[in-house]
Amino acid sequence: MAHQMKAALKTAQGDFEVMEVDRPRIPKPDWVLARVRVAGICGTDLRHWKKEEPELVHKIMGHELAGEVVEVGSEVTHLKPGDRVVIETVLGDDTCEYCRIQQYNLCPHLYEVRMETVSRAFAAYLVGPAKKFYKLPDHVSFEEATLLDTFSVCMHAIQLSGLKINDKVAIIGAGPIGLGQLQLAKACGADVVVTDVVESSLALARELGADLVINSAKEDAQQKIMEFTQNRGVDIAFECAGGPSMKTTLDQATKFARSGGKVVIVGGFDAGSTTLDLEWQRIQMSEIKLIPSASYSYWGIYPEMQMCLDLLAKGKLNAQKLITHHFSLDDINEAFETAQDKEHTHAVFVALRI
Repeated sequence: MAHQMKAALKTAQGDFEVMEVDRPRIPKPDWVLARVRVAGICGTDLRHWKKEEPELVHKIMGHELAGEVVEVGSEVTHLKPGDRVVIETVLGDDTCEYCRIQQYNLCPHLYEVRMETVSRAFAAYLVGPAKKFYKLPDHVSFEEATLLDTFSVCMHAIQLSGLKINDKVAIIGAGPIGLGQLQLAKACGADVVVTDVVESSLALARELGADLVINSAKEDAQQKIMEFTQNRGVDIAFECAGGPSMKTTLDQATKFARSGGKVVIVGGFDAGSTTLDLEWQRIQMSEIKLIPSASYSYWGIYPEMQMCLDLLAKGKLNAQKLITHHFSLDDINEAFETAQDKEHTHAVFVALRI
C-alpha cells in the first residue's frame, strides 16, 4: 500500500490546499485503518471557513464521514478489511473520569485527541480505535451514513431535553442539525415548529413533517408560535443555528419557551467569550431551563451513534433528503462556498466524495 495519500490541508487564509501527505499507520493493536469514501461539511466546519487560525494551518479537518476498513490491528475481532463503516469522531483520552463513564464528550482533552486521529475526514485515510467503527447494513449508503454524526448530535439533545409525546417544540435553524432535530422530535410524538430565514430550507422542513414553518425574517415568529401553542409558548425550544446568529436565535428560543419550559442549546458557540443580551428576569421568573448540549456519546448503555444508525437503517430517519450537493475532494473550496451560500445554492448537507 502506498505511504502517501491525498488530503485537504487548511491554509493560513482559512481555505484548503489539496496535496499528498503521509498516510497514517495503525498505532495500537486495537485500532483500525479506514479508506474514507464520503465526508460531510457541517456548521462547525463553516465557522472555521476562511478564518485565519494559525493553530490549524496545515491541519486536516472534518469530522463527518463513512468509509471502508482497509487494515485492522491484531486485537480487533469484530471488523475485517472490506467492511463498510461509519466512524464516530468523538474521541477522548480514555483515561479521565468522564471517559471512564462513557461521557467522553465532556473529556477535557477531547479536541486535542480527536483532531490528531479520527477528526480528519478530509483525507483519503484515517485511523481510530476499533470501538469507534460501526458496520453499515448493505442498504445504507456511505453518503447517508455520513449524516450519522449530525443525527447523533440531535439524539443527545433530545435525550437531554426529556421530550415527551405530544410536547410542543420549536426548532430554530433548518440546517442539517435542525432538520435532524425535527425528525427525531416527530419520531418522539411531538408537534414541531421550525423557524429559519431560508425558504428552501423551510420547504424541506415541511416535507420532513414540520407542523408549521416560519420565515422569521418575514413573519412575526413569536406571535405565530403563541397562536400554535394556545398562547402558552413551546415546551421545548431547540436552538440549532449557532455561530454568529446565536445573539439573535438564543434570545428567540427563550421567548418561544413557555413558563416552566426548556431551551436546549444545540448550535455551537465560537471560542472565547460571547456577550448575549437575554431577558434574564423573565427567564428566572418563568423558571425556563437552559440546557447546553455538547456533541454526543452514550445514553445509558447505548452509544448514541448506534441508536441513530438503527433508526436510519429502519427508515425512521431520512438522510437522503438532506444531501443536496456532491463534490470531489479536489473541489473542496467550491464545496465550502456552496455550503456557505445556502440562500442562493439551497444547500443543506454538502457531501465530499473522497
